[in-house]
Amino acid sequence: GAMGGLASLIPQDLLGEYQELTFLSKQEILLAYKRFSELLPKEERENACSARVPKSQILTLPELRANPFQHRICHVFSTSEAGDGSLSFEDFLDMLSVFSDSATSDIKSYYAFRIFDFDNDGSLDRKDLEQLVNCLTGQGEESRLSSAEMEQLIQNILEESDIDKDGTINLSEFQHVVSRSPDF
Repeated sequence: GAMGGLASLIPQDLLGEYQELTFLSKQEILLAYKRFSELLPKEERENACSARVPKSQILTLPELRANPFQHRICHVFSTSEAGDGSLSFEDFLDMLSVFSDSATSDIKSYYAFRIFDFDNDGSLDRKDLEQLVNCLTGQGEESRLSSAEMEQLIQNILEESDIDKDGTINLSEFQHVVSRSPDF
């Protein structure tokens, strides 16, 4: 079958390693490999394990196409030295793994926190929260919040989440909030 052919593309020992390091099954890893290599130009597909797919290509994936945080997601999972949001096959597996149903809520919330931390400073401050809300409400004129509404919303978020009252939400505060909202 097709999967048998695919299995030969990833060395057995690597496949085992990927299963240990992710929440993905062997089938899912092989399928991910197929999807990843299809994002590469034909001549690079042979060496998909060592190639990088540019962010513009990653954003064409159905999972990301409609995701308001698509650029942040690429940024957080990319190990690119150039900071261009491109993904290696291992980056791609990490991303699929975190989004898979088998990932623990701690892992999911850790990555959500990193995605929402727009300035990458390790905490969610007012500015991060504002960008977060803008991503969720869309940038259209009619869906945009007024500055008063935005202010009120951010106040509410901080009141609920900022346990040490320092005006920002750190990772443990964020995980605490998430653990109370199971449908997060």
